[in-house]
Amino acid sequence: MNKKIEIKNLKVFYGKKNVIKNLNLDIYTNEVLAIIGPANSGKSSLLRCLNRMTDFNNEVRVEGDVLLDGQSIYEDDDSTFLRRRVGMVSPLPVGLPMSIKENVTFAPRMAGCTDKAELDFIMEDCLKKAALWDEVKDRLNGLATKLSGGQQQRLTIARALSHHPEVLCLDEFSIAIDPVTTMKIEAVLHELKKDLTVVMVTNVINQAKRLGDRTAMMLNGEILDLDENQKLFNGVIKDSRTKDYIEGLFG
Repeated sequence: MNKKIEIKNLKVFYGKKNVIKNLNLDIYTNEVLAIIGPANSGKSSLLRCLNRMTDFNNEVRVEGDVLLDGQSIYEDDDSTFLRRRVGMVSPLPVGLPMSIKENVTFAPRMAGCTDKAELDFIMEDCLKKAALWDEVKDRLNGLATKLSGGQQQRLTIARALSHHPEVLCLDEFSIAIDPVTTMKIEAVLHELKKDLTVVMVTNVINQAKRLGDRTAMMLNGEILDLDENQKLFNGVIKDSRTKDYIEGLFG
């Protein structure tokens, strides 16, 4: 399998606190990698390293390297282009205080696209990929903040897709979302995997089991286990703490 991302000897410090400890991980092209583990395990910090969101926090120090298609993401001082290649959806996303259409076309417009037909195509394509088009096509000029929570979740996915990322990072994207909407979002991810790589942090074990091609178990900034789902969730486990977490004995 082709490696899309290679994480090498990654260490992350918040001040003096070491939250990720010498982590090594390969993420493959067109896979869904699920990352599970209890709170404060370093899962979200790992995601933020993939598109250098850590740059915005002066308290964070990163050591080691992250390669995207074999090239270090730290070679260029400007990380703007990287964030177009590696999109991020935060845990509790909300629409920007503008119309639905403006939300989805915001990134392309900021990148210099002014052609109305092209912007309209991007908007419709991304909303369809996020399984939201049929629900909002008659109110595209309405405020995005008026959408339901589940619709805003999918809108943020559409917004992340608008700059054609190669990797999509999802940080606990189904928190507080009803089961029906969660199923819609999961169906979206199954489709998106055909075109890009998905890295998702989730605290829902069954979601990792349903969606992941592979699952990594993190605890205290380290990966305890990493394997294909059919192995990991059928007893092929290296560390007893992974088994205990999957069975709900802690977390």
